[in-house]
Amino acid sequence: MHIIAQLPSGQGIEQGGWRWPGADKAAFINEDVYVKGAQLAEKGKLDGFFLTDSPGIYVDMTKMPPHHSLDPLMLTALMAKATEHIGLITTMSTSLHEPYNIARAMRSLDLMSKGRAGWNVVTTGAAPVLLNYYPEILNHDEKHARSTEVWEAVLKLWGSWHKDALKLDVETGLFADSSLIQPINYKGKYVTTRGPINMPPSQQGMPVIFTAGGGNYGYEFATTKADAMYSNPPTLEYAIAFWKSMAASIRQAGRNPDQFTVFNGIGVSIASSEKEALERRAALDELGDPKSRWQYLGYMLNIPTSGIDPDKPIPAELLKRAYPSPSDQRSQYAYDLVKKGFTVREVLAHGPINYHPIFLGTPESIADKFQQWFEAGVGNGFSVVPDSGLDSLTDFVEQVVPILQKRGLLRTAYIGSTLREHLGLPYQNGLPEQKVIATSAK
Repeated sequence: MHIIAQLPSGQGIEQGGWRWPGADKAAFINEDVYVKGAQLAEKGKLDGFFLTDSPGIYVDMTKMPPHHSLDPLMLTALMAKATEHIGLITTMSTSLHEPYNIARAMRSLDLMSKGRAGWNVVTTGAAPVLLNYYPEILNHDEKHARSTEVWEAVLKLWGSWHKDALKLDVETGLFADSSLIQPINYKGKYVTTRGPINMPPSQQGMPVIFTAGGGNYGYEFATTKADAMYSNPPTLEYAIAFWKSMAASIRQAGRNPDQFTVFNGIGVSIASSEKEALERRAALDELGDPKSRWQYLGYMLNIPTSGIDPDKPIPAELLKRAYPSPSDQRSQYAYDLVKKGFTVREVLAHGPINYHPIFLGTPESIADKFQQWFEAGVGNGFSVVPDSGLDSLTDFVEQVVPILQKRGLLRTAYIGSTLREHLGLPYQNGLPEQKVIATSAK
């Protein structure tokens, strides 16, 4: 299996994680937290460390830190100098940057890391972010059309410097073959760039293309243009169905689904028992905004939660009226938990309303969960989000990873040196030649 790690806001998955005992209260602006996270991921022989980007504020700052304040490119540059093998995946929005800016920045990172960079291609729709760059919100269709042009222009810029162009021949004085470094003269409806780029390709050619987009455009972009995708499946059943659909669409596009990875976002809470893990998560919930979580649970079950004792099960008279909301696929899990008689706090501790599915319990039981999902066929990848920052990521690397390695599910040593090699991808520099490949996929 392929695993990458995340540290949202430097603190982990939970809103109140910054208040957790021993946590760095200002982790969101502490570059050392992220560098140590990348070093931990490398210690576990993981494929990469993943950074999203949120250049704006759209959370309630009275209760939690903003998402991803530090510039991810600067962070990954620091990570590149502090590590040797781990892939470094960073986000640059096609809505906020011009093609040459992206091509130059990402190629710089790829060269500085010696071929370990990945570009997470996203569009931006959040008003608090867009209004930092534009006088008004971008049109939905134009935003996506521009994104396709930016992606194409960036790849053409990367390919504008041929892999054999750099000569460095001291005896003849030939630095580079300029015939192999040519302008691209790209002119689209939304972006224009002349090129060529001013740097040669890295050991892997160009960064691995990731995407985290949803909806029809995000799906189409992933199946036709990306090498990997970040996904947030609400359930195992959803993840299985999603990968089957993705594999078929990738094959239909003339590409090889065996050379594509879906990284399913998974939150982890590790303890010596399931009971202790639930207590840990309940304590983390209390540091956030528990009342809003109770209210959302009521929405998922179509019952009012005001006045309910959170330390008791849902009253029988309310439970009779409860049913899972059809608009939220996580609701069935929440419904199943309340039917088992768990208290409100315990139900929430299981994670049914979290953005990611939660694997909780002992290292062995969490490893069992990863194996179950992997063998069920969910696209071979996971993006691990710890519940409370570096301490939780350390527990995952030191306690869960060795179990997966012992079972033969995760590498025990890096074989290659580039992110493409980690993910089983061939060298690529520029736009690929599409070939029809008949292959099977889980």
